[in-house]
Amino acid sequence: MDYIILIIALVAVVYGADNLVSGSADIARRFKISDFVIGAIIVGVGTSFPELIVSSMGAIEGKVDVAIGNVVGSNIFNILGILGVTALLHPVAVKSENNRFELPLCIGISILVTLLAFNFFCGSEVVIGRGDGLILLAIFATYIYISFLRDRKKSKITPNATQAIPAPQSLTKAILRTIIGLAILITGCDLFVDSAVNIATAWGVNEAFISITLIACGTSLPELAASVAAAAKRNTELALGNVVGSNIFNIAFILGVSSQITPLFSSGITIVDYAVMIAAAVLLLMFSLNNKISRTEGAIMLTSFVAYNIYLIYTQTI
Repeated sequence: MDYIILIIALVAVVYGADNLVSGSADIARRFKISDFVIGAIIVGVGTSFPELIVSSMGAIEGKVDVAIGNVVGSNIFNILGILGVTALLHPVAVKSENNRFELPLCIGISILVTLLAFNFFCGSEVVIGRGDGLILLAIFATYIYISFLRDRKKSKITPNATQAIPAPQSLTKAILRTIIGLAILITGCDLFVDSAVNIATAWGVNEAFISITLIACGTSLPELAASVAAAAKRNTELALGNVVGSNIFNIAFILGVSSQITPLFSSGITIVDYAVMIAAAVLLLMFSLNNKISRTEGAIMLTSFVAYNIYLIYTQTI
């Protein structure tokens, strides 16, 4: 039965993603918001709600490996897996301003949470305490504010930039399509995670491994489906914004909120996992310096993701 639910959940995720991308893009055009910002804020944050739910529930239930592993694993999958697949389908366009702000922020916040996780600043036995979580939440709030401020200034400088793009026929219809798409995405993702965990548990796989692989990839299915749908529509800027926005949201907001529920310890998530998360963000910036992520670079990302998972499986079996 779990295998049937898994397939149904995948279909729901794909269908929901198509509606989410189309609806949010229409809203962006109506209000003259750039595709990157709509991808980073509305789509990126929206598709990360499964991670928020899973990590928060993990913190409530005292399953801290799930709370942290879900975020670390999702961020790795978002860049290496999702952007790798997206770039293979269609080269991903990257603007210079993204190289100067969002991508360095993604690297910086990945390094910060790693330092917090290994007690670099205070040496206490608490990994990510409530004070640390407040810092992460403040970073997220600042990121949201600056993103909208920069986009507003840009729209004033280039007021006619969106005239060539047809406006949506109905704003109400676009909003409803976005909400319905997001609801289907989250429901499908929840079904996927439950069935995947049941299958993995039956195989005797430990909690930390499940959180950083199956749960992380499962809760990132909305990002994958949304990015692939965006690539199919040749809207790769939205796809990039979706991934970068999701990664920043995962660390700054989800871990910030989870740490307010309970201080987070990390026993099963190793320094290798954090290092791969940081390396993935650095690799993304390196590939983006030419203002495009090519199919070859996408293949390198995807190969790196496969290699990392082979390592995880190897360490799980020894």
